[in-house]
Amino acid sequence: MTFAPDIADDELARLHGHLVARAAADDLLDVAYRTLDSPVGTLLLARTPAGLVRVAYGVQDHEAVLTALAQQVSPRVLEAPAQLDDVARELDEYFAGRRTTFDLPLDLQLLRGFRRDVVLHLPDIAYGRTASYAQMAQLAGSPRAVRAVGTACALNPLPVVLPCHRVVRSDGTPGQYAGGAAAKLTLLDLEARVGVAA
Repeated sequence: MTFAPDIADDELARLHGHLVARAAADDLLDVAYRTLDSPVGTLLLARTPAGLVRVAYGVQDHEAVLTALAQQVSPRVLEAPAQLDDVARELDEYFAGRRTTFDLPLDLQLLRGFRRDVVLHLPDIAYGRTASYAQMAQLAGSPRAVRAVGTACALNPLPVVLPCHRVVRSDGTPGQYAGGAAAKLTLLDLEARVGVAA
């Protein structure tokens, strides 16, 4: 049986930073990730050189999300918080009520077909407003595909940034949400409060 030597936390952080820098310099870092504490729980943020590729809630199991990214995007996944500082800043501004749209490069490689059509229309729903699943189906060009819109929202790889929380049932009730019902209500309430104050 072997034991790892005791290494101080600051030394581990230094070694990890060196690994991240070398991986980036040698073009070996395909997916960088970090976590961010927010009013809707801890979010996992991941980006590729093309842009933000994934935002995941804690209830979506961050380890499972990272495994899926390794399978779907690249096995070269590394925790590199500084590479997502701009994403964290914009999300912090959003949660503080100082940002109503995001100005981030996005990598949409996890979206295909009708799901992609739906998700690309999510930013059309203005901040502080909602649209029904039926309205989104219409926008995406398939008026009868209401259930498919629900699936597209549930599988949206970039919640919050691409605002699937703004899609509600025809009767105005919130409906399901990948981050959980409480997270959806928190986001809708935040936008309603900021919209009234603006």
